[in-house]
Amino acid sequence: MKKQKTIAGFKEDGEMTSLLRWDPVRELEDLGRRLTPVFARLPQETRTDERQAMTAVDWAPVVDIAEDGEAYHVTVELPEIRKEDVKVSIENGILAISGERKKISEEKNGKRYHRMERLYGSFLRSFSLPDDADPQRVTATMKDGVLHVKIEKLAETKPRSVEIEVG
Repeated sequence: MKKQKTIAGFKEDGEMTSLLRWDPVRELEDLGRRLTPVFARLPQETRTDERQAMTAVDWAPVVDIAEDGEAYHVTVELPEIRKEDVKVSIENGILAISGERKKISEEKNGKRYHRMERLYGSFLRSFSLPDDADPQRVTATMKDGVLHVKIEKLAETKPRSVEIEVG
């Protein structure tokens, strides 16, 4: 018996076969499932750094950074995250915004999920501050899932002229 090749829904002899809609997302999910066991067999030491990076940061929220004459403004979208789960800090000229979006428990809300595309877990965004940013004058507010961080600029220092008498 000759093996028949299927092209675009038709066999070589012209008989029509069933057509399935192509789903690129499903293709990527299938690829991920096939590759996971391959990476699991790699020696432990080759995966350590990658795994530590992934456990430390699972996703990254989107950020807008703007400036006006008096301050820098950082806006971060953090939907469904409580302000108690967000940390804002400045250390050595680096603004760090971190936190966690907790995964929804199916048992807790009584729903059975068929697809979960929102990202959950820890996040960290960090930015170098400009030289004229004042790390002592920073405020952060969160409302409706949006974090606003305002970093005041240093007051302009004008060169001071002092005459020195030569004796």
